[in-house]
Amino acid sequence: MTVGFSGEVAEYYARFRRAYPEQVLDFLQDYFSLTLEDSVLDLGCGTGQLALPLADRVRSVIGMDPEPDMLRLAHAAASRREVRNATWVLGADTDVPALGTLLGHEPSLAMTVVGQALHWMRHDELFRNLLPLFRAGGGIAVIANGAPLWLQDTAWSRALRTCLEQHFETELTASCGTADQDRIRYAQALEDASFSDLRSTTVSYTDELTFQQVIGGLYSAIPAEKLPGAEQRPAFEDNIRKAVPHAEPFPEQVHVSVLVGRTV
Repeated sequence: MTVGFSGEVAEYYARFRRAYPEQVLDFLQDYFSLTLEDSVLDLGCGTGQLALPLADRVRSVIGMDPEPDMLRLAHAAASRREVRNATWVLGADTDVPALGTLLGHEPSLAMTVVGQALHWMRHDELFRNLLPLFRAGGGIAVIANGAPLWLQDTAWSRALRTCLEQHFETELTASCGTADQDRIRYAQALEDASFSDLRSTTVSYTDELTFQQVIGGLYSAIPAEKLPGAEQRPAFEDNIRKAVPHAEPFPEQVHVSVLVGRTV
């Protein structure tokens, strides 16, 4: 898992990435029977959008990410929220076997959650490597936190995509793990790795975004090496403002999909 989410991109990520609805956390707690005795792993934790609210529901959370700047901001957010039961670990999906060694020989994790990050990982290998780490009834939750801003079914989103494709001179078709075919592929991989009782649910809600939220969300998703420089951003943002055929606020329908599977 190698992603250029460093520096300013991480700062935008912390400020503008969507939070996760409480209904999603409730579903995870019920399915995995999470208690204040449990430990969970948030793999690809970013700046803590999932790890921090989960910390209120379990004994401890391990937030693991390959980007130091993400972990720095997650730690800062935890300090502001006075979350004291979160540990931040530098590592990628390929480091899960080493994490298992640190956790000890007894399976101990109640859950590993991957939120809007599995498309960066070798998911087949990851699912197999995680299997020995779970307590009885523990397992994996894969969460897609809504379609990217430029892949939504609205006029402003379609115009945004066209503008971005012209700017970056590439076609933007990657679903970032949010499409139906992604969920089918991940479900099959979980089954192949011997996870059972697979279930899925979707939590939907509507939102309205300011132009600054649209821009901030974009900047949080652009790899650091492709992020427009500070001197280029006014022109970049002006082009987008002229392209989208809608005045603020920009409406969006967010569908948060959750796929879970557990050990016997």
